[in-house]
Amino acid sequence: MRSLRKIAYGLGLLLLLCGTAAQAQLRLAGSPMATYIDNEGEPARLNAIVTEAFSRMQEPLSLQVMRPAFLGSAISMGKVDGNFAFINLDEPKADKVYSEPYLPIYLYVASKYEDAQKIKLLPHIDDKRVAIDNRFINTDQMRMLKAVKWSRNPTALDVFRQVGEDRTRYIMAPRLLLDEFNRMLRNDNEEQLFLSQLPMITSGFSLSLRSDTPNAEQILTNFNATIAVMQQDGTYNRLLGVEWLSKDIDNDGVGEIIGTAELAAINPLENLTQIYPLDNTKVSEFSRVYIDGTEVSAEQLSETLQGSDNNSNLERASLLDKEVYERILKRW
Repeated sequence: MRSLRKIAYGLGLLLLLCGTAAQAQLRLAGSPMATYIDNEGEPARLNAIVTEAFSRMQEPLSLQVMRPAFLGSAISMGKVDGNFAFINLDEPKADKVYSEPYLPIYLYVASKYEDAQKIKLLPHIDDKRVAIDNRFINTDQMRMLKAVKWSRNPTALDVFRQVGEDRTRYIMAPRLLLDEFNRMLRNDNEEQLFLSQLPMITSGFSLSLRSDTPNAEQILTNFNATIAVMQQDGTYNRLLGVEWLSKDIDNDGVGEIIGTAELAAINPLENLTQIYPLDNTKVSEFSRVYIDGTEVSAEQLSETLQGSDNNSNLERASLLDKEVYERILKRW
């Protein structure tokens, strides 16, 4: 009888341990960033992308949002397993493993003044005062740029306040964020910011895991594969709120144009400058077009490129909270 009890106890303990393992969650953290990372109900595109990817992977996940000062120590002390928004302007660490970049970052110079459009190289802003978010300037690569007079700011709101209140002529920010700010200005019938011809810095967001995380390499392999599908089937368009993306899907060196019917109906493709590239390949009017993962014909492409004046009234609201930016808008 005692032996049976021991066996039953052992089986019960084994089932308990298996159940605990099955429920174990990967714990990832990131620092707040307007329209990218949030835990208070505001638009958070990186949260959405990573959550969707892990859901498809059937991998339990817990996301936390914490101040930058606490993020590094939380990872090093094992309170979380990694950073879901590692910026590739920092050098990789030996005790971490990294995914491929799952969303590119294009840092553009922007200004109220048209001369920003003439800027296409970093030396063009040497000795100029440029407002920037701390998360970008406090990185290994950006610290080496000594010629620019950086105005460091803790949040995107503070960066936009610098140019909105005429405290600086130029700012540097990610294109997706600048697009949302310009969308807010446009919807409020205000003049928009002018952007530099080209991004000054190109980087990307990656998943960063402690190297001692169980199955870390396999998790990242699965994540990379899942992201590749999401970037092609219209999921990225919806989660980013971006009508048109591009990526070389078939590895022929030419970028395909990627959209979703849901957003294409609101904002048809009128010119190639609308496209946000997910890689470094170029697109042209001859690029193939995929809508929700299905290639469309040349005739359908022609109709899409023509656009419609009536659709401009259907433009969505900015992902930035207008109430938060109300003071800037009033002084614009």
